[in-house]
Amino acid sequence: MAKPTINVCLLGSKFMGRTHSNAYLKVAKFFDLPVNPVMHTVAGRNRAELDEFKERWGWHHASTDWKQAISDPAIGLVDVGTPNNVHAEHSIAALEAGKHVACEKPLAASLSDARQMRDAARKAKGKTFVWYVYRRCPAVALAHLFAKEGKLGRIYHVRAAYLQDWAGPDVPLIWRFQKGVSGSGSHGDLGAHIIDMARFITGDEITEVIGSVAETFIKERRIVESGSKGGIAGGASGGGAMGKSDVDDAVLFLARFSKGAIASFESTRLATGNQNRNEIEINGDKGAIRFNFEDMNYLEFYDATLPRRQQGWTKIMATHGGDHPYAANWWPDAHIIGYEHGFINELADMLAVIGGKAPVVPLPDFEDAYKTQQVLEAATISAEQRRPVRLEEIK
Repeated sequence: MAKPTINVCLLGSKFMGRTHSNAYLKVAKFFDLPVNPVMHTVAGRNRAELDEFKERWGWHHASTDWKQAISDPAIGLVDVGTPNNVHAEHSIAALEAGKHVACEKPLAASLSDARQMRDAARKAKGKTFVWYVYRRCPAVALAHLFAKEGKLGRIYHVRAAYLQDWAGPDVPLIWRFQKGVSGSGSHGDLGAHIIDMARFITGDEITEVIGSVAETFIKERRIVESGSKGGIAGGASGGGAMGKSDVDDAVLFLARFSKGAIASFESTRLATGNQNRNEIEINGDKGAIRFNFEDMNYLEFYDATLPRRQQGWTKIMATHGGDHPYAANWWPDAHIIGYEHGFINELADMLAVIGGKAPVVPLPDFEDAYKTQQVLEAATISAEQRRPVRLEEIK
């Protein structure tokens, strides 16, 4: 018997458009879903680029009128993969049209926009999701389960860093360096991921940003003459004229969690020698975990309940189909997975929820992602005003 289907409208056809399209192509091949996605329409601004994208990735239709595309009665799920400053407009319109909405992270470019999205979701019929994809790495999902099962015990420390090095002075003034479009720099781009990951693994919430520092090292960049072709900078090239880069290049902050743990967070796109080092270490009284996305198939675990002479870091390859989250849907043990598989895993969980089933591990919705947005805002205020900021100030 044929499976129920849901027609998808994707907004945006660059970096995230590619990753999401790949997920829609693959998800039903590897997961037994309650509802299968249909790649109905991709919407964007450039007709020639859209038509090429549609043919390459298998979308049935392309539209330069996003409002018409999302209001089509045939569409059930709207996937927002556009720059941060239009997340609110696109998502709220889709919710008001009665659609389910999956939005890229961070939730929005500003706390005000994020609040409007959260409030719209509370009133909407459709379900909401946010693409915090690193939750879907089997190793990170396993760390979450370890903490939930009490294997870490009382948590004392969280250390999280997301380090990249691609944003040197030769990179032109793409939208990621313009506050009016992105909202922030490395903070919202990378810091949002590690905040979400820390909240997810610990199951705890940040209550205070104790102190924060933000720095813009490269204050001017060449204005873009040739646009991105779909990566982070995506082959964009600059001309002779210069423009202002008004976002942070690096942010560091200290925080407290509600159950007493203290934490440090660092995000930068100028950490020479680090291509995509998204890492976290969590120390508790019974155990500890370490994860580094550049070695994403592994979770390191320290079991402090063993006799002292047996204690030591164990490197777990989280690919065993019978024991590790998502692993059974992929390959035999130690046949490793990569970046794109996180998006497929997350989409499988989204479609499970839409079809009335439970996800493998919790999915972030707009309500959940708003909490990460509050932490981003608190760290920004702390850096600007050079003071501690309690999350209860950020409503």
